[in-house]
Amino acid sequence: MSYPSELKYSPKHTWVKVDGNVATIGITFYAQEQLGDLVFVELPEVGATISKDAAAGVVESAKVASDFIAPVSGKVLEVNTELDDSPELMNEDCYGKGWFAKVELSDAGEVASLLDAAAYEGGLE
Repeated sequence: MSYPSELKYSPKHTWVKVDGNVATIGITFYAQEQLGDLVFVELPEVGATISKDAAAGVVESAKVASDFIAPVSGKVLEVNTELDDSPELMNEDCYGKGWFAKVELSDAGEVASLLDAAAYEGGLE
């Protein structure tokens, strides 16, 4: 699997796509592959504030439940409610239809501290 070069990645296996001051976030291909078939997702509340490197929700597979660790800090503007009925979207299209939330960045500088695709993929080897 190649990792999209336009995204930034956290060592906690989440990705960020920035558009202006809004970051769309989700889990990486590696994360969903390690978790297996996802069966449940607990999303943050719209309007909630999430903090970089802190739990912002839960992803659960038949094997394990794992915290979704926020790659950036900010206010949750939107969550992917399609995941409520179809958590498998995170397995099928983790960089597209399987996004987790959209966040208004509180510190755009946090994005600069994230990894590019090559550095993230290199850390998996």
